[in-house]
Amino acid sequence: MVRNYVKTAVRSLLRNKRYLAINIAGLSTGIAVCLIIFLVIHYEKSFDNFHSKKDRIYRVLTKGSATDSTSAVPFPLPAALKNDFPQFEDVCGIFSVTDAQVLVMDANGNPVKKFKEKGNAFFTEPAFFRIFDFPWLAGDPAGSMKDPNSVVLTKATATKYFGNWEKAVGQTIRIGPRLLLKVTGVLADLPVNTDFQMCMIVPYEQGGFSKSTDWITIDSNHGCYVLLKKGATAAAYSQPLISFSQKYRKPDNKNVQVMQSLQQVHFDEKAGNFLRKTISPSRIQTLWLIAGFILLIACVNFINLSTAQAVNRSREVGVRKVLGSSRLQLKKQFLTETFLLTACSVALSWVIAISLITFINTLLDLRMSSSLLWQPAVVLFTIAITVLVTLLAGLYPSFVLSAYNPVTALKTKLTTVSGKHINLRRSLVVAQFVIAQALIIGTLLMMKQMRFFNTSAMGFNKEALVNVPFQNDSAGLSKIDYIRNRLQQSGGITKVSFNSQSPSDVDNWWSGFKFDHREKDVDFAAIIKFADAEYVPAYELPLVAGRNFTTTDSIREFLVNESLVKKLGYADPHAVINKEIDLWNGRIKGSIAGVIKDFNASSFKDPISAVLISNLKKRYNTASIRIAGNDMRSEIKNIEKIWSAAFPDFVFEYEFMDDKVAGFYKQENMLYNLYTCFAAIAIFLSCLGLYGLASFMAVQRLKEVGIRKVLGASIQNIIYLFSREFIVLISVAFIIACPITWYFMHDWLQQYTYRTNLSWWVFAGAGMLAMLIALATVGFKALKAAQSNPVNNLRTE
Repeated sequence: MVRNYVKTAVRSLLRNKRYLAINIAGLSTGIAVCLIIFLVIHYEKSFDNFHSKKDRIYRVLTKGSATDSTSAVPFPLPAALKNDFPQFEDVCGIFSVTDAQVLVMDANGNPVKKFKEKGNAFFTEPAFFRIFDFPWLAGDPAGSMKDPNSVVLTKATATKYFGNWEKAVGQTIRIGPRLLLKVTGVLADLPVNTDFQMCMIVPYEQGGFSKSTDWITIDSNHGCYVLLKKGATAAAYSQPLISFSQKYRKPDNKNVQVMQSLQQVHFDEKAGNFLRKTISPSRIQTLWLIAGFILLIACVNFINLSTAQAVNRSREVGVRKVLGSSRLQLKKQFLTETFLLTACSVALSWVIAISLITFINTLLDLRMSSSLLWQPAVVLFTIAITVLVTLLAGLYPSFVLSAYNPVTALKTKLTTVSGKHINLRRSLVVAQFVIAQALIIGTLLMMKQMRFFNTSAMGFNKEALVNVPFQNDSAGLSKIDYIRNRLQQSGGITKVSFNSQSPSDVDNWWSGFKFDHREKDVDFAAIIKFADAEYVPAYELPLVAGRNFTTTDSIREFLVNESLVKKLGYADPHAVINKEIDLWNGRIKGSIAGVIKDFNASSFKDPISAVLISNLKKRYNTASIRIAGNDMRSEIKNIEKIWSAAFPDFVFEYEFMDDKVAGFYKQENMLYNLYTCFAAIAIFLSCLGLYGLASFMAVQRLKEVGIRKVLGASIQNIIYLFSREFIVLISVAFIIACPITWYFMHDWLQQYTYRTNLSWWVFAGAGMLAMLIALATVGFKALKAAQSNPVNNLRTE
């Protein structure tokens, strides 16, 4: 019996090749989108799940208020935790360094290769490998990290440096100007689904972090992980950690330590991680919703197209019923057809997913492989989708088709169906366009927000300014004046500033300080930057009070921004001029020379922060160069020539400031591109649904069209007759979509401190775009019906 159902279903599908092609195109597209979204979510949720002790691993966070927390912790914290919490099985401090300059040395200590390492160099302890599962190819944690002057490389890094990882052990590399290290171990290549993407491991002692007594300063690159003993719970440490924080911090420092499970690290956008890539739970839910909506649209298309074919199959149903087929057998037959069509669509969706893996990886900056498709969870999801789509798309058409009266069907009088079926199809089309228009409106608003990010003033001039890192040891710092003079000899370079950071950065350094000879630190932290006197004119930072730094390096001075002045309790910025700033208990002391107008020291996601800028030369590591000429390429080559001569062992690289700012919104830009694709797919599928309903109406109204043409109706009148109803349906969908989208997009925009507004023209533009696309789709079928010969349509009357 099953074989007969399959054989009949195949013959029926092949007889209607256009119907088959349209349905497979719609279903395969919808299922492919679901499959790709499932792959992305499955990949994101797999991060660091491979560690055998993952349920006992926790990250220590610094919590400053009810809603504000960061992964950065004070440098003395790991040692203090080991001392105060012997009940922890292991404690591990980690300091991550990016953009490390690496020299590969020969046997005589001479550099033979140089690299700018984009991966993370971790300063950590042997406990790191007792907490996390990263296999070794050569060496072991106890022996390889015993010597403070050792380094452990990953297989990929060792192969890059020495040609073969097996030759790496015993070789010597230099990190930066001073750190000479011997390779004592090699790790296997790291899984792609870990937030600990490191290229090398350096003993924690080399950073001198454990010697620090500063409980105020925190660095976003410094974190701490702990391993709980079996049976212990994180809740048991909640109050002890608060007491611990109060023990080591001054009373005016309200920061406390809290614990976060390893499973939450990859999903915490606020605290972040060492990989600097996260995905929030709300974003995962949004992706699930989009997958469900896209699949729903595809199923609606199938229903509309199937019922549009109902009249053509009425005789088939009549003959089958006369020959003895029961309604149940007919339902099974039509469900078999749906299953075969769905199975073909699923197979094609796999082909689509495999072919789009590289595109999705590029679009979302992922590292998925096609082998992910063969994991048991993905296979089970595919089976579930096949069953779900078969039932969603097949049940209603099977009920409609199997319900025809055989006598009526065989007399070819079946030209209309129940009004409730027509209304259901219209409702489904409205639902389709609600989803499609919501996605279009959301995409346009995301585009508007991205444009706001890229075009809004940040309080300084980021155009035509390039940042170049340099070697900041004593030899490198001594070349500052020479490099500045050489650069300014070029007519295309107007300003050169040496500093620690650009005005806006994602890796800001926060610290407390004393103000105006007071004994206690102020009750807030400020962003600390170091820069010379050319910093203000190079970035065109407006002064609102006082003056710029003096050009000499011997006088220590500070520049502050307006927000810092307000937090100190002063309304007039002139009031703080010449007041003393004491940073780090007297290590850096000086008076306030000037007050700078507020600027965004980070992205537009965050409010403007208090900022301190000091002219401490030994902290400079970057040159900010303003280029005035039009020939950027020529000027960059000139800068590279000067750099290569001054720092022959240093890999030259540069970054334009506007590119750096654009990088703050990399994840938002990726999501915008992804949602643009989803919106386009939703419109495509919705148009297929419109085509199905238009096809159904054309079949149902052929005789009406014939009569109207005989009575003198023009082609334009017929097209209007068909289009009028769809205009109403799309308008209803627009009215429903607007408030829904407004609510969710308003909520989405609240995560940004600085944001665009919900302009009416975005909603109107999305509605007009959907209307034009829909009318173009319906117009094709309406034109075909209007041009049909009325004699053929009326011949059977």
